[in-house]
Amino acid sequence: MLRNLCNPTFEFLHKSHHTQKHRRFAEEKTVISMGAVNLLNAMEVSDEVLNGCDIEVVRSSLAVDHTLPLPEMKPQLVELCKDLFKQWSNLDESHFSTEKVSGGITNLLLKVSVKEENGNWVHVTVRLYGPNTEYVIDRERELQALHHLSAAGFGPKLLGVFENGMVQSFIHARTLETKDMRNPKLAGEIAKQLNSFHQVKVPGSKEPQLWNDILKFYKKASKLTFDDCEKQKKYAQISFKEVEAEILELKELTGHLKSPVVFAHNDLLSGNLMYNDNEEKLYFIDFEYGSYSYRGFDIGNHFNEYAGYECDYTLYPNKDEQYHFFKHYLNPEKPNEVSDNDVETLYVETSLYMLASHLYWALWALIQAKMSPIEFDYLGYFFKRYNEYKRQKDVCFSLAKSYNYKS
Repeated sequence: MLRNLCNPTFEFLHKSHHTQKHRRFAEEKTVISMGAVNLLNAMEVSDEVLNGCDIEVVRSSLAVDHTLPLPEMKPQLVELCKDLFKQWSNLDESHFSTEKVSGGITNLLLKVSVKEENGNWVHVTVRLYGPNTEYVIDRERELQALHHLSAAGFGPKLLGVFENGMVQSFIHARTLETKDMRNPKLAGEIAKQLNSFHQVKVPGSKEPQLWNDILKFYKKASKLTFDDCEKQKKYAQISFKEVEAEILELKELTGHLKSPVVFAHNDLLSGNLMYNDNEEKLYFIDFEYGSYSYRGFDIGNHFNEYAGYECDYTLYPNKDEQYHFFKHYLNPEKPNEVSDNDVETLYVETSLYMLASHLYWALWALIQAKMSPIEFDYLGYFFKRYNEYKRQKDVCFSLAKSYNYKS
């Protein structure tokens, strides 16, 4: 998916034992209005969500203007850090350095390095939300999950919240590339860690959100208009009546699978996997799309990401590669002792929910085509994902129906 366009190698932050990184595009300084849509700023959401949790997070009412070039943005970043972290309040600007880590599809990620009075360097991540991201990202749900995932050893530690973003901890690791996910050793490690991730209990409703999110995306995606004539022409080619029928048919069929409900990452692409080669340690990052969902969706979505941004589905893992992953997921300690029946069950789940992943991100892409300032052929991306859905549908439906018949 085009949800992280850069794959930087990150520096080290050892200020906290929970260290991670985040990414994505940028956000307006103030509340944005587009039609009837209004952004909740991060402070409002954090006060509502975090006050009910055992979380020590500092807050600032300041905002950072993402439209500025980094040199002009630096004074605002310095002011923000000094406001959030009082131990830095007496340091002058020469003690601070800033650099852009990544500009993905939703946020702008910045690294702020601070030379403290004792000469030690501390590094933090400043993440600025992108414009109109509330259209596809539930910030309240994200903030609610962050603390609990961090406490379980996943994701960045949330250090502070401000009007249009957050400050998080940092890690020393490289972002994986799509080809890395095919490495058997890394694939097994991803599977093992995903098993642990799915054990985390995040407070709130345990109802799976997948179909709610897909239908929400559908409702928004089906009512767009484009000023650009070429975009409008491409958009007009979409039969939303057909898309809705596909959603409802797939939703009904997946309902027979009884796939376990877990707190899912929902966006486990290579850009959200980081690896420290020296320590041989894998990190999951970026939980913006995290929610309670089905284990089959999280795995099927991950497999789809083998195709990369170019949607080269010849790279989708073959059956042997999938079984390797399933065995390490189902029994991380003794993968060779997993029963054939358990592997087959997960294979069927994953195959069907892989289709749901195509619908999810295809509809997401249409919304981005309208809302995102990034120059990318989102409409073309819709058709790549939707066409792959249709290409795979009959085989996956037959597999699931055959399995249901046997069971």
